[in-house]
Formats: sequence, structure tokens, C-alpha cells
Amino acid sequence: MSKKNKPDARGFVFSTDPSFRFEEEDQAAAETLPVNQQKLRIRLDTKQRAGKAVTLVTGFIGKEEDLEILGKQLKNFCGTGGSVKDGEAIVQGDQRDKVLQWLLKNGYSGTKKV
Repeated sequence: MSKKNKPDARGFVFSTDPSFRFEEEDQAAAETLPVNQQKLRIRLDTKQRAGKAVTLVTGFIGKEEDLEILGKQLKNFCGTGGSVKDGEAIVQGDQRDKVLQWLLKNGYSGTKKV
């Protein structure tokens, strides 16, 4: 592959537009709201999971790293597995009461069980 056809760091190889200029996207991560201002929703979900129930915590506003930390703390408290995907913390099993208890104990006052 010749040097001029190698992709750059952003994945662009070539443009036919002579006036093309790549403009960087502003991906300023949303600042994480304080704990007492978070309005989290807890719900049970079984869709597309082969009938297995999971507890979803949605509505988190902030950085992905902070959501990862929250998800890890919830999984440790419940003693189960789970993950964080698409802005949702997923805890395996029906752990709605435990998750609500932990969130209220740690200052997430705007939390609702749906």
C-alpha cells in the first residue's frame, strides 16, 4: 500500500472533494451530576435475554467511567455479575430491592423502582 493511501488516525483514507477538511467533533464528556441530583430508575428486564431476569439501572447522567464504578459497586453489593452497556448498569437476577437499598444508602435520593 502506498503511503498516500494509508488511513489516518481518524479512519479517513481519501476524499474526492478538493475543499474537504476534517473537523474534529467536540466530544466533551458530560460532567457527572452530584449523587443527590441523579434520577435513576430501577427496573426488571427479560427481553432478549433468553428469559433470564436482569435488573437495569437507567438514567445516569455523567461520564462512562463513573457509571462503570457505580455498576461495579452495585454488583459487589448484590454478589452477582453484570455489566455496563449503553448508559445502563446491568445486574444479573432480580436485585431491585437490594439495588434500591444501596442507592438510597449512598445518597441517590431521586431513585425510583419502576
